[in-house]
Amino acid sequence: MLLLILFAAVAVLFGCQADPGLRTEEVQPQDVQGGSFTLILHGARHSDDLQTLAVLDLEGDGCGFKVFAPDFDYRAKKGVPAKEALEEALRFVSFHSSFHRSRVSRIIDPQGRTIGYEVRPLYRISDYPTPDVLDIHYGLTGADVTVRIRLTREVDLQRK
Repeated sequence: MLLLILFAAVAVLFGCQADPGLRTEEVQPQDVQGGSFTLILHGARHSDDLQTLAVLDLEGDGCGFKVFAPDFDYRAKKGVPAKEALEEALRFVSFHSSFHRSRVSRIIDPQGRTIGYEVRPLYRISDYPTPDVLDIHYGLTGADVTVRIRLTREVDLQRK
């Protein structure tokens, strides 16, 4: 039994390391292009929720985004035009009292194509050890992009 548990732990460890994840690249908000998006809004569940993120999933590209979180932690709106999706995403991530500014990045598949955008909040450095408190991983499993959102270790330790 112990050997089985050890084997499973090693498989998970190496399985996670085998997926280097998708790249992101910061862009200007006006660079957000595309027809329509599925707008995924994660977090903002309470006044001090730092795990807040908006993802604009480009529709019709053959990739779908799946958030690794309970259903009550996020919501998705389909068929949102690019300009409207970006405006709502920027509004959504700016709710926190320590919010400083937003950062928009494109999410790039292994072939170099933009498959979506992320909008993340950056916070005042006077309140947190770093303005970017999120550790986000985008993985690719077939045609699905998995999204894992958590706080950076440094920020998580500060909050405990």
